[in-house]
Amino acid sequence: ENPDIKVQGEPGEFSGYWDKLATQVAASDAPDVIQMDDKYIAEYGQRGALLDLESVDIDTGKFMDGTIDLGRVDGKLYGINAGINTSVILANPKVLADAGVEMPDSKTWTWDDLAELAKQITDNTEQGTYGMQNLAWIEPSLRGFLRQQGKDQYSNEGGMGFEAGDLAPFFEYAKKIQETGAAPSAAETSEDMGKSLDQTMSATNKLGFFQYWSNQVTALTRATGEELELLRPPSQTGKSNEAGLWFKASMLWSASAQTEHQEAAAKLIDFLANSEEAGKIMGTERGVPANTDVRKAIEADLSDVDKKVVAYMDDMQADLGPTPAIIPAGGGTFQQVQQRMVQDLIFDRKDPMAAAQELHDEVQGNLR
Repeated sequence: ENPDIKVQGEPGEFSGYWDKLATQVAASDAPDVIQMDDKYIAEYGQRGALLDLESVDIDTGKFMDGTIDLGRVDGKLYGINAGINTSVILANPKVLADAGVEMPDSKTWTWDDLAELAKQITDNTEQGTYGMQNLAWIEPSLRGFLRQQGKDQYSNEGGMGFEAGDLAPFFEYAKKIQETGAAPSAAETSEDMGKSLDQTMSATNKLGFFQYWSNQVTALTRATGEELELLRPPSQTGKSNEAGLWFKASMLWSASAQTEHQEAAAKLIDFLANSEEAGKIMGTERGVPANTDVRKAIEADLSDVDKKVVAYMDDMQADLGPTPAIIPAGGGTFQQVQQRMVQDLIFDRKDPMAAAQELHDEVQGNLR
């Protein structure tokens, strides 16, 4: 479409991506177009490293409600949503069938219902198979629990969005399901936390229920060899519209504030976000397209699994909670801190309240 614009990519391993980007930005040598994440967009945006995309010509008129603001920081649009995903509980039908447990109605189930079903699965399957993952180390599970109380990880003012007392019951739940055997032992959970996705207990048919992001469903389906069922996360009230559901930007397209090619960068981002041709090439690799026309254009070519993901997200849209606050600068450390606190929790080095308090205080201390 734009033969006068030449695009030169910078291939590399994702593990080193953020270190490389930080070095490039510090040296005033950032790429014109940047793959950005919601964990870091505030940090780079507030440092003046990103271009306000409302100052250039990018069409967002066809984006799903609430998805544009996922890239907005302090009133400026620093990222265009490349795709959306959401949290999903996956149920392994073979594990449930082996245990004689029926598939639940996830629009009405509660956290206690999940724990009870998981205990039944553990009790009625072979040793080493459990009813559920220990959700304490799953970031979207923790966030959903907070959102069901009207809280969240962060506030719209850029501070913490919860107190330790809001989080402690979630960690108490985690201890309960471990102690009853509904979830794996401390040693098994700790080992699982360090494995690649395809080697986890979820992927190797050792769990009945497990929680991930929706753009991981394809990989987990492939690994298990099963037609996984997509279920909504449980609520505290049994009402799905009170489950704190939300859409997340799987990634965002940003542009360097120092680019000498603003118009070309804007055209590339507009093409990636709004072109049906680009949508057909990328499919749902970066989440479900936020542009509704692009999504319709690719639906016929989607795999059966991807069609299930799209249907799941369509079905839950009417029950979404408020759009989460942007992750403030320094807030991208949350998951790392969470996993350390969970290690202390499951091995009884900290009680639920102490783990919640230390997580809150350490993350708060990282905010800038």
